[in-house]
Amino acid sequence: MTTTHDSPDNDRPPPVRAVFSAVTWKEIAYLVSNLPLAVVGFVYAVVMVAGTGGLSVTAIGLPLLACGLWVSRQLGRLDRARARALLGVRVDEPTPIPGPRRAGGFFSWLWTSIKDPVGWRTVLYQLVRLPWGVLTFTVALTGLFVLWPVLPYLVRLLANADRAMVRGLLSPSDGLERRIAELESDRGVVVDTAAADLRRIERDLHDGAQARLVALAMGLGLAKEKLLEDPEGAAAMVGEAHGEVKLALQELRDLARGIHPAVLTDRGLDAALSSVAARCVVPVKVAVDLPARPAAAIEGIAYFVVSELLQNVSKHAGAAARGASVEVWRAGERLLIRVSDDGRGGADASRGSGMAGLAERLGAVDGVFVVDSPVGGGTGVTAGLPWRGGE
Repeated sequence: MTTTHDSPDNDRPPPVRAVFSAVTWKEIAYLVSNLPLAVVGFVYAVVMVAGTGGLSVTAIGLPLLACGLWVSRQLGRLDRARARALLGVRVDEPTPIPGPRRAGGFFSWLWTSIKDPVGWRTVLYQLVRLPWGVLTFTVALTGLFVLWPVLPYLVRLLANADRAMVRGLLSPSDGLERRIAELESDRGVVVDTAAADLRRIERDLHDGAQARLVALAMGLGLAKEKLLEDPEGAAAMVGEAHGEVKLALQELRDLARGIHPAVLTDRGLDAALSSVAARCVVPVKVAVDLPARPAAAIEGIAYFVVSELLQNVSKHAGAAARGASVEVWRAGERLLIRVSDDGRGGADASRGSGMAGLAERLGAVDGVFVVDSPVGGGTGVTAGLPWRGGE
């Protein structure tokens, strides 16, 4: 799964010029406002640490420390907003500490809050800011009167130090925080996908098999009434009902195959993908080279990815497609899938098509999805899933 994050180079300010620009004036405003905010933050940090440290031997000490670190987080949020507005520093907001109910109880929440690295780094930031705030306030304010020619360069030097402090002490916990955010997003995708699948199954049942079974019941009721009066007509109606039963059974089989095909459970990916390939409108070569069967969940995802991609071949590759291929193999801790065709190409997963939905589903299980589809050059899709062996 590919995730893009802003790097420090993306918010680098423009080069310094002797003539004051809007960026320089914002940097001066930031440096001048450092002192009053640094005084507030320093006083709060000292009182909070000293007060809660002295009360830590009592029953209220640790809860007060947890609340104090939460307030430190809010001061850090204010500093990040100020740096974002005046210095152009883009720093992601850290993941909030879950409340006692979501954390699994009061004591679990208390322990998580006390060891919160974001809160403690914000306290450290507030403590070191006071001498720095005095320095930046003095230099920026006096420089407006006595250091005018070189002030833009001096201001940029001090502002860059501030940028480094904000990134170093007020940013989330790097990879871990980003991973938490990704997992929260992926969980939402999984929930939305499951809800959409449930609605699709309900719609298919309501519009298909259920409607046929209702019509079948009505037809059999009418045939029962005519059985004595018009045996031939009743027999004809029973024959029609028999045809409806067959169609309803076929629709139920198709629906069950869409949920989880029996051939996949019984015989594995090779047989299941060969069955899917046989229903494609173009000839499909299937090659499955796996040392063992993966976990059932991984098998199911792989099956539906190939099924969806072959449906795309049938719908979108056009008459230009003379054939397609499906390859499945294991590479290290990944199950890799390659589906390619020689059709018209031009597929783009970023356009909100079915491929975008496949990319989201794979991303929700830490998978990857790569599309290579030049116009007129066919389409090749590579998907990767984490390997988990079957039990």
